[in-house]
Amino acid sequence: MPFKAIIRTLAALLLCGLVATTAAAQIAEGGLTRAQAYARAAALAELGRRLFSEPLLSASGRMSCQTCHDPAHAFGPPNALDVQLGGKDMRQPGLRAVPSLKYLQSVPQFTAHYYDSDDEGDASIDNGPTGGLTWDGRVDRHRDQALVPLLSPFEMANASASELAARVRGSAYAEDLRKLFGDSVLEDAQNTARAIGSALAVYQQDAAAFYPYSSKYDAYLAGRVKLSEQEAHGLALFNAADKGNCASCHLSERAKDGTAPQFTDYGLIAIGVPRNRKLAANADPKFYDLGACGPLREDLAGLAEYCGLFRTPSLRNVALRQTFYHNGTEHDLRQAVVFYIERDTRPEKWYPRGADGRVLKFDDLPAQYHDNINMEPPFGGHPGDAPALSPVEIDDIVAFLKTLTDGYRPPP
Repeated sequence: MPFKAIIRTLAALLLCGLVATTAAAQIAEGGLTRAQAYARAAALAELGRRLFSEPLLSASGRMSCQTCHDPAHAFGPPNALDVQLGGKDMRQPGLRAVPSLKYLQSVPQFTAHYYDSDDEGDASIDNGPTGGLTWDGRVDRHRDQALVPLLSPFEMANASASELAARVRGSAYAEDLRKLFGDSVLEDAQNTARAIGSALAVYQQDAAAFYPYSSKYDAYLAGRVKLSEQEAHGLALFNAADKGNCASCHLSERAKDGTAPQFTDYGLIAIGVPRNRKLAANADPKFYDLGACGPLREDLAGLAEYCGLFRTPSLRNVALRQTFYHNGTEHDLRQAVVFYIERDTRPEKWYPRGADGRVLKFDDLPAQYHDNINMEPPFGGHPGDAPALSPVEIDDIVAFLKTLTDGYRPPP
């Protein structure tokens, strides 16, 4: 079975519920009866849910996963800060905007050369670097992703797995971990950290919370509701290759196997967003966040073809966000769409000018990496050219994007 088809099959299994899926995996590993496996999976999910909102896990004692990934905001940030503050004193700014944790259940493992599976498209086309979790795709497993903020100096700021384990040993969670992972789990810091990551990962596979597919657009795909005239026109513009061309990266149609669209192709791409000069790290003119080639990802450092690339996020629940792009430079959904339309036709609006008056286009990426920047429509064109979308058409696309918000209730 092609790799992406396997991923979609696993996603379909997850839609049946995290307890059933986790239990099935444990039964397959052997050693547990069906009833025991279901009970353990449910206990893991409950432990992960409690740990997700537990500030005890942070060095400050004031930060939990939920601090930045608020369930009321699609498990994204509850505010419009460019980047969130954390660290031991809760004053350390991060390097990147906080992404949503929703709809990550079928993100494939990172690969430098991704080919579509037989059930989706032309398997001969190399789609380039694809997959992995976080903005730069540096981890593949949800357990490992859950540990990233726990050990980050500007997030929950545990200096090591040993420090994290010490916080847990004397807590009310110690007995839960022993019951689920064995009496010796707290004797080794790495095992303790992996157990915490596993519990958080199981919780984040809760379909009802993290991938409910309950938007108006999902109801539309199911034939239970019609889009308004404006929303339908926005969808057409979103898909049209000569207009928004958004669907080239943010897939909007069901796959051939019937699974719902994730509104991302999981690819890593450089779009040349302007430098955010409000970020503390950017006070150093020599510092650049190069995405897949560093500084947070180290295995691809020095490989020029990966510099400036960040993973395409899902657009589901995008209307709930207050901060856009990896560096948090934009705070309005409509303006985020306008950037795509005007980046090349009105660059002076988005980028600063140098001492000689020239527009410093793509100022957040060193010039030697500018060839990595995507130029497919709606990008391209030259200053003064007519934009691909009119203001009314931009409004229509924004209206469509609002149909991707979960929690829609169709009329009787």
